[in-house]
Amino acid sequence: MTDKRISHLERKTGETQISLQLDLDGNGSGEVDTQVPFMTHMLELFKKHGFFNLTIQGEGDVHVDDHHLTEDIGIVLGQALRQAVGDKQGIRRYGSFTMPMDETLVTVAVDLSDRPHLEWKADLPAEKVGTFDTENVHEFFWKLALEGRMNLHIVVHHGSNTHHIIEAMFKATARALDEATQIDPRIEGIMSTKGSL
Repeated sequence: MTDKRISHLERKTGETQISLQLDLDGNGSGEVDTQVPFMTHMLELFKKHGFFNLTIQGEGDVHVDDHHLTEDIGIVLGQALRQAVGDKQGIRRYGSFTMPMDETLVTVAVDLSDRPHLEWKADLPAEKVGTFDTENVHEFFWKLALEGRMNLHIVVHHGSNTHHIIEAMFKATARALDEATQIDPRIEGIMSTKGSL
């Protein structure tokens, strides 16, 4: 286990260019600047509620739509989480949080298991929030789970406002990941009877 759990990644394709720095043991600081205003807002919430120091610079072919940039941010953030966690010595591994947001209630549970899976029990009432296509939210979380090699469950118990539902997802995911990535001094080695993940 290293003392500093920080990662810095860059991804450049013909569609997007992303630079991301993540510190798991932060206080929610850092600047998020993407060309997708709704995602910028969600990622600001993510870093604040996860106590992650997170800086993201992202740009892409948003003249086409927001899909590529949203998806690629999920890819890079998942890779950054995986890199920052490192060998997973001493981490709690599991985390969950149930987030109320006005009329909305969302539960997120995560296992940093090295076995990627997204379980998605969510209906988004509106196809758009502003100019943002809400179907991109599933793409973001699927790529986050895949590249972070985590088992991620997102369950919407109830809610009618699409903005509230998505916001609760991001906040609850941040809280669950904060719990899962915490070092617990009671844990010796990897949190598994197998001795590895």
